[in-house]
Amino acid sequence: MCTFIILRRPEHNWPVLICANRDELLNRPWQLPGRHWQDRLDVVAGRDQVAGGTWLGINDYGVVAAILNRRGSLGPKEGYRSRGELPLEALDHAESATAAEALANINPAAYRPFNMVVADSREAFWIRLAETHWGINVEVKPLPIGLSMITASDRNDKNSSRIRTYLPQFELASEPDPESGDWSGWTSLMSSQIYDSDGGVEGAMFIVSESGFGTVCSSLVALPSQKNQGVRPIFLFATGRPNQTKFMPVDLS
Repeated sequence: MCTFIILRRPEHNWPVLICANRDELLNRPWQLPGRHWQDRLDVVAGRDQVAGGTWLGINDYGVVAAILNRRGSLGPKEGYRSRGELPLEALDHAESATAAEALANINPAAYRPFNMVVADSREAFWIRLAETHWGINVEVKPLPIGLSMITASDRNDKNSSRIRTYLPQFELASEPDPESGDWSGWTSLMSSQIYDSDGGVEGAMFIVSESGFGTVCSSLVALPSQKNQGVRPIFLFATGRPNQTKFMPVDLS
């Protein structure tokens, strides 16, 4: 169960701030964020070496895309396409709105359930594929200004023990300052293993288990305002659990 947090503050010089922990099978191989796809040289993303897709990436237009499994749908399944291809498809677009529009038209029967976020400095969208009363459907919803937290459940869903525990703490935490490099208000929470008794260890922000599943890496992203001409996005990456591994800059040049 991964975690994705986005703060939207449109009038700021850095209108979008993102942090994300990736939880995965520890023996599933992956590559550090880079330009791994010859047909998508404008995309910088981590690469899953099993299926060839990604869990989070950014393109040269400043669009960010990330995907998370929904509850009860971990891993691949025969007859379904890899969900990791969907962020790459989103990153084919120069704006998050057109990416979200394209993803709204995928065949919902082709994929296992997922949550996805697509964002740029102006807009952001939550894309959900889930079973509803009307069958399996793709829904696209704009993300509001302020803080949104997504796990294997719905946005800001307090039925998720992780969201119930940590959303209030992120709301109170000091906002990151990309220009000074101070992300400490968020990274301290990303490194936390506090959880409530009802949710158990699944409610912690990063996972350590004996089952071969856990938090394998972590990301921080800041998108500059369009007014900041020539200022590049910031992408920081930790190659392991965020309580043990330093965040290092990803080369976006």
